[in-house]
Amino acid sequence: MQEFEAKRPRIAALDAMWHLIGHLQSNKVRRAVHLFDRIDSVDSLSLAQKLDFAAAEEKKRLEILIEVHLGGEISKSGIAERDLAALAEGVAVLPHLELRGLMAIPPYSDDPERARPYFEKLRELRDDLSRRLTLPLPVLSMGMSHDFEVAIEDSATEIRIGTALFGARQ
Repeated sequence: MQEFEAKRPRIAALDAMWHLIGHLQSNKVRRAVHLFDRIDSVDSLSLAQKLDFAAAEEKKRLEILIEVHLGGEISKSGIAERDLAALAEGVAVLPHLELRGLMAIPPYSDDPERARPYFEKLRELRDDLSRRLTLPLPVLSMGMSHDFEVAIEDSATEIRIGTALFGARQ
């Protein structure tokens, strides 16, 4: 978030929708709601409720994605698959949030095909949630620079390819 704040004045004239991707600490919710159009990493009802409150203060309806933790890696955040439905049901009733879909980051592998089961699982979870909530959930944010082709084959609607576009971060 600090990096975006520093760069924001130079890109303010761009007609773009700004997404926060990455773990959001609850003490930074107000700043995030002010700076971003969508939060792509909601992983708890507590965070969603704080986002809803901050969006109300900003007089805006904030789009969100729920981040699902599918790989079991300790270093990654996201809601556990078993808790996803309860979180989505809780988010769906918050008046200042609009649930648009799901996001996941599978475990890294040099072989992009190893990500396929995670992408398939996220699509299944999204489809099940959409039916359960009777809500359209059009967004599947999955796939990064090294595995985006496989993600697209498995129904990704959004990919994250910053490294392919801009090079590795320092």
